[in-house]
Amino acid sequence: MEQEIKTPVTEESVQEAAVSETVEAVSESGEAIQAAAAGTEAPETVSEAAEAVPAEAVAEAAETASEDHEAAPAAAEEAQAPADEAQKKAEEPVESMADYEEEIDASLRRYERGEKVKCTVVSVDMDKIMVELGSTTGIIRKQDVSDDPAYNLQENIHPSDEVEATVVRPDDGHGNVVLSMKAASAQKAWDRLISLLESKEAVNVKINGVTKSGVTTTLEGVRGFIPASKLSLGFVSEEDLNNWVGKSIEARVITAQKDGRKLVLSAKEILREKEAEERREAAAAVKVGLVTEGTVETIKDYGAFVNLGKGVTGLLHVSQISQKRIKTPSEVLKEGEKVTVKVTKVADGRISLSMKALDDSAPAAEREEKVTFKLPKSEAIGTGLGDILKGLKLN
Repeated sequence: MEQEIKTPVTEESVQEAAVSETVEAVSESGEAIQAAAAGTEAPETVSEAAEAVPAEAVAEAAETASEDHEAAPAAAEEAQAPADEAQKKAEEPVESMADYEEEIDASLRRYERGEKVKCTVVSVDMDKIMVELGSTTGIIRKQDVSDDPAYNLQENIHPSDEVEATVVRPDDGHGNVVLSMKAASAQKAWDRLISLLESKEAVNVKINGVTKSGVTTTLEGVRGFIPASKLSLGFVSEEDLNNWVGKSIEARVITAQKDGRKLVLSAKEILREKEAEERREAAAAVKVGLVTEGTVETIKDYGAFVNLGKGVTGLLHVSQISQKRIKTPSEVLKEGEKVTVKVTKVADGRISLSMKALDDSAPAAEREEKVTFKLPKSEAIGTGLGDILKGLKLN
């Protein structure tokens, strides 16, 4: 026996049913309106439904449809914006690990001892330089820059400078690579030193130390030696070597051996050349007839050598020393004595001097002997030569 299930009728259920019928009516009315606009007739059931729907409901539905139509462009734009954004992102290059491969390799790289690298100076202190080596920090100590104890890091190297260095230790225990500029520049330095040896070019160097037989200096970052015998034209004793420290002199490379790290310089050769040039200039100024003062340097049996200054020496022959006859110059001259001489001859680089000629330069009337005599009687003239000379008196 079938049982009929009855749903209780309540006020809420009645209202829900009324709303549902209204919605259906509005929907059918909308279809009828669209069909009328298209020039077709709505179904009869639709017309009836439209007649059954109140005019207020129809107007409300039409207004809602109009608002939805006006809101459609804005909604379309809002929907398009995410699409445009997505397209832009799609066009952007996609980063990958390959893009950072170089940086990653640099950060993981381990430098080998003896490897030459280029790095950028970050900071400079009195005793060290900090450099940037890829993503690693490097340190260069002062003693690894130059052998010159007077070398000033802050005066010669500045931040942002690019320097070349050699790896001494891959890690100092604090994550820094220990580098040496001195080792990296050694090859260039020796190339320069060998070039100076071949060209004989003069260079200015500063003496910074003393050894048993000479002094030390630094050239192109390489320690050099100057023997005491090559410091001056004169003799330099070991006691005098300390007086040369701190002085700057002009020198020339005379030995440059890279394998043995042997660098020897000399100032003597340059001093000799300068002296020779001054002597040539001074000798060119010496002309015959010049009267000048000189110093007796050496006395020989045949004459004396007189220094006229600037390395110019002339010979004062024994016969040109005095009006009197002398056997040796030492009878009237002494070494170191100042004398006034006259240049009598310049030939083949030799200068002849005379002290005697200074007297000859006096007026002829003063050099002539004064002769007075008493003229004999006229009758006695011609009696003979002896008679004529008998009355002659010499003063």
